[in-house]
Amino acid sequence: MVQCEMCGTETSSPKTIKVEGAKLDVCSNCTEFGTEVKQPSSSSSASTKYSTGSSSSSSSSSSSSAGGSTGGSSSGGSRRRDMFDDMDELATDYDDRVRRAREKKGLSQSDLANELNEKASLIRKIERGDTLPSDRVQSKLESFLEIDLNAEGASTDDSEWSGGSSTGSYTLGDVVKRKD
Repeated sequence: MVQCEMCGTETSSPKTIKVEGAKLDVCSNCTEFGTEVKQPSSSSSASTKYSTGSSSSSSSSSSSSAGGSTGGSSSGGSRRRDMFDDMDELATDYDDRVRRAREKKGLSQSDLANELNEKASLIRKIERGDTLPSDRVQSKLESFLEIDLNAEGASTDDSEWSGGSSTGSYTLGDVVKRKD
């Protein structure tokens, strides 16, 4: 007897369905939650389900998708570049910079909002640090208040990171903070 991966009931004849890209072995009651996947006739799903290359269909699909997306940078321990590498980082003290520059010009929050054609509540939230300014609002603030809200010296190697072991490998325990 096999346990349904959806509801947990015992079933003697599980069916494999695909739910949001994940293949699950489920009972007949849970098949309606996904689309049924036809099994290859010769191999059993239990022995190759979690294998790392013994099944020809799973290894060929995973190697083709992984090979095309890595761009040849999988070795050497360097991470792949993405769209966020080219973006400027917002300074961590952006709220103080906006408030100090506004006060230096002698404006109230509502005066600044009127000058920028934005709501005063948005300016209040930005100065409290409750919300991040959109790119459009950030550029308006920077040009009107003559300030820079980007983080200086932002590097691609996460200079704020302080966790991890001396070997340079990180685990989930280095990142997670418990709420005991």
